[in-house]
Amino acid sequence: MPLYNAIDRKILMDNLMSETFVRKTISFYRYFILENPQEFRDQLYREWSDMNCFGRIYIAREGINAQMSIPEGQMEAFLASLTQHPIFDQIPVKYAIEDNGKSFYKLSIKVKAKLVADGLDDGAFDVTNVGKHLSALEFHELAGSGEHIVVDMRNHYESEIGRFKGAICPEADTFREELAMVTDLLKERKEAKLLLYCTGGIRCEKASAYLKHQGFKDVNQLHGGILEYARNIKKLNLTSHFTGKNFVFDERMGESVDGQVIANCHQCGKPCDLHANCANELCHLLFIQCGECAGKYEGCCSSGCLDQKNAPALEKQLIRKQANYQFGNRSVYRKSFRLVENAQQKSGMAGQ
Repeated sequence: MPLYNAIDRKILMDNLMSETFVRKTISFYRYFILENPQEFRDQLYREWSDMNCFGRIYIAREGINAQMSIPEGQMEAFLASLTQHPIFDQIPVKYAIEDNGKSFYKLSIKVKAKLVADGLDDGAFDVTNVGKHLSALEFHELAGSGEHIVVDMRNHYESEIGRFKGAICPEADTFREELAMVTDLLKERKEAKLLLYCTGGIRCEKASAYLKHQGFKDVNQLHGGILEYARNIKKLNLTSHFTGKNFVFDERMGESVDGQVIANCHQCGKPCDLHANCANELCHLLFIQCGECAGKYEGCCSSGCLDQKNAPALEKQLIRKQANYQFGNRSVYRKSFRLVENAQQKSGMAGQ
């Protein structure tokens, strides 16, 4: 069997939507030294493809990071298969907060240089010397006290739609940028208690180790991330300190934690937390767009992109050659802040 997908995306999406069984969305990660990442990757592809699993999995010499969609009828067999590999021994598996079963439409397993791109040399610091893991309840109580520094270790487009109340949310496009920003921002407070959080915990593993290496004395992290926090707080019937939506890296792009909408459409400024990629293939900007604006601009981020989207094919080719487009690069997301600022100024909402 081929160890990659060769079927057209539209066909895969149609197949997913026609499935009559239920899928469960899960995620897990572990730092673990792998001697042959490519061989391990190929082995997992065979095993998981046979079980009709979908997902986006990254493997590196330092371990694995996976977000997956598993047929409910295969879940028991899937979890049992994990026990055959030392890397998965007692690995915590996290389940989605909201799950429509349509999070992924294919199986993608890629070998990467690192699980989380930090721009640092492998020997720059000890990645195993991590901060203290806090349970959801421990993090909840400490974050709610208002006495400690809560830090969001995600990118700014994630924290825009959901975050812990009072958290520091650097406007970083990448994890590499965020490490530098947080270190500089808190350089005079190295004795303070830091409470780090991210989506599932993997970024905090590396961030906590890096901050300890930089001399921070009391570094703590939310074990299992926002995913485990939301599930456990709901079980305990507590009022969540996380408000809004948790951004996820799959077809859903987000799952609500407390039902609140804290972001705005980047075009009209109305309350909205729905991410989309600009329908103009020459742009593909990740931005927030309400249903009304999606219809008005045909899924594009601006009238200029709408014109380009509907331009003749030859004209698009000329535009592509003449302009410096960053297709699929989320760093251009900052452009969308200007869109919403302009919209708010026009509607008198600026400063609210």
